[in-house]
Amino acid sequence: MPSPAEITQAARFEYGIKPNQSRFSGGLLAQLDGPDPLDLSIPVLRTDERMQRLVGVRELRGMRGQDQEAFKAAQRELRQLAAKDMVSLLARAVENPRGFRERIFAFWIDHFSVTPQQANSSYMLAAYFEDAIRPHISTRFADMLKAVVGHPSMLLYLGQNVSVGPNSQIGQRREKGLNENLAREVLELHTLGVDGSYTQEDVRQFAELLTGLTIGRNGVDFAPNRAEPGPETILGRSYGGGRPRAQDIEDFLEDLAMMPETARHLAGKLVVHFIGPAPQPQLVEAMAGAYLASGGEMRALYEVLIDSAAARADVFPKVRPPFEYMVTVLRALGFSADDILSVGGKEARALQSALTAMGQRPFQPNGPDGWPEEAESWINPPQLAARISWVGQLTHTYANDRDPRALLEALLGDTAPEFLSFAVSGAESKWEGLSLLLVSPALMRR
Repeated sequence: MPSPAEITQAARFEYGIKPNQSRFSGGLLAQLDGPDPLDLSIPVLRTDERMQRLVGVRELRGMRGQDQEAFKAAQRELRQLAAKDMVSLLARAVENPRGFRERIFAFWIDHFSVTPQQANSSYMLAAYFEDAIRPHISTRFADMLKAVVGHPSMLLYLGQNVSVGPNSQIGQRREKGLNENLAREVLELHTLGVDGSYTQEDVRQFAELLTGLTIGRNGVDFAPNRAEPGPETILGRSYGGGRPRAQDIEDFLEDLAMMPETARHLAGKLVVHFIGPAPQPQLVEAMAGAYLASGGEMRALYEVLIDSAAARADVFPKVRPPFEYMVTVLRALGFSADDILSVGGKEARALQSALTAMGQRPFQPNGPDGWPEEAESWINPPQLAARISWVGQLTHTYANDRDPRALLEALLGDTAPEFLSFAVSGAESKWEGLSLLLVSPALMRR
């Protein structure tokens, strides 16, 4: 039976307890060390491979006759692969004994949200997650920032691929314009925060620095003939001035990552996500200070957060969003990655429909600011009814070989509320007992 401290840690920083799975014994930070045990068993096509396939599909667009049929077939294949990606992400979160690793990964996916508007863009998402985010969850923040800003998914989402310097060679010849979306979101959402000390002129200058960054046939490319000539002054410092180059962008992102406002913004978001909405100014300042002293290492943020008194409190003010809740339930019922990866297209669509009904359409947040953190955003009558309905269908199918009382003890141990123990023990059937446990606040909250 897990100890109260283990249950609190699993609830706050992981996806809850998984019965019959050995707990990772090295501590939360140690979960970030070394290769992930699931890196090879759940393979994902990487960015270069996906871009090649995407280029092939685009070449078929507009063709007639058999080529048009081939284009439609290729489009269907991209949609099917995108659906499999959601299942793979779910399977990995359910199976991984390093739950903190998966939760931190999910946090950064949300921090750097992209919301594809087309099937082709959705197809690129898994490569964005696995190439731009997962390798950097415990490195310097600047490394992740550069990887995200330089990934096709982010460029396509915010229209950077069509941004051209007005005074560049192409801008003068074709009267192309500047797109400020990426510059604004990097400053406002990803680094300094909405109240950061930047101006509209800083946004424009940063947007000019970003021109040249585009998407070519084989992926992200830097085209000097699209870049705004001359130096750009952003936040009081000058960048570029010679022949335009991608390194000028990276130099600014390095400086941006080390600004005190960036440190406080990242610390504040982590505190709200893992601890709760109540202000924690001393904790935020301690995390930001450790981050800056380390040279921008994200592990410094995590270490102060994990060691704080707030992290050990057995108070859970957050509600698990639908995807996180689905992972928690499937882990509680002992599902494996193979169980989930083996589902067919119909079952995959049912999972997507269930998530959408709960209020979280897979990989489709409403905007670049990601999913809401407020508990009330996830618990309203229709969304709660969708959770209960999904759990009911699941327990009807998988209840026969599971004892709800034993599962209650395995998941919650001595921390189980008295009313929940009474309700589960008094249930008339296994599926009703399991359903009561799985839709209880003890499983929904963290």
